[in-house]
Amino acid sequence: MTLRPILIHPDPRLKKVAEAVPDLSDELRALADDMLETMYDAPGIGLAAPQIGVSQRLIVMDCIKEEGAEPRPTVMFNPRILASSDEMNVYEEGCLSIPEQYADIERPAEVTVEWLDRDGNLKEETFDGLWATCVQHEIDHLDGRLFIDYLKPLKRQLITRKMQKLKKERARA
Repeated sequence: MTLRPILIHPDPRLKKVAEAVPDLSDELRALADDMLETMYDAPGIGLAAPQIGVSQRLIVMDCIKEEGAEPRPTVMFNPRILASSDEMNVYEEGCLSIPEQYADIERPAEVTVEWLDRDGNLKEETFDGLWATCVQHEIDHLDGRLFIDYLKPLKRQLITRKMQKLKKERARA
């Protein structure tokens, strides 16, 4: 397994709509493993393939954060939201592509998602709480959308400027 570099906003690759995964290959399963390792190392609870520069509809997530709890690494190829609740939830979201920036984002409290697992089986599950927020956040990445796109323009511009500065500092290091 390989740790992959995570793209930092602003990067045009983060704004592109990702391609559907045509069929599962060992290469794609290895990519999913790399993404899980990268996500855990970051550390984060979700990662979308576009965040590592791969324009494919693939996300990984694991929202188990309790100490000593069994991890639940989840790999989703071609995930899509089938249904969303009318009830809304607000979570403070962050993003591995927008380090150390957080904002309260309102999203549906529950979503039903369909996807292919790493063995090509069609899965469907209803997520709530942090899992619902995370899966919506990651699917947004596949559609070229970032959590800051939900913010007012001034706040979004402020965060974007901070990220540009961070990228310059990292380039010099």
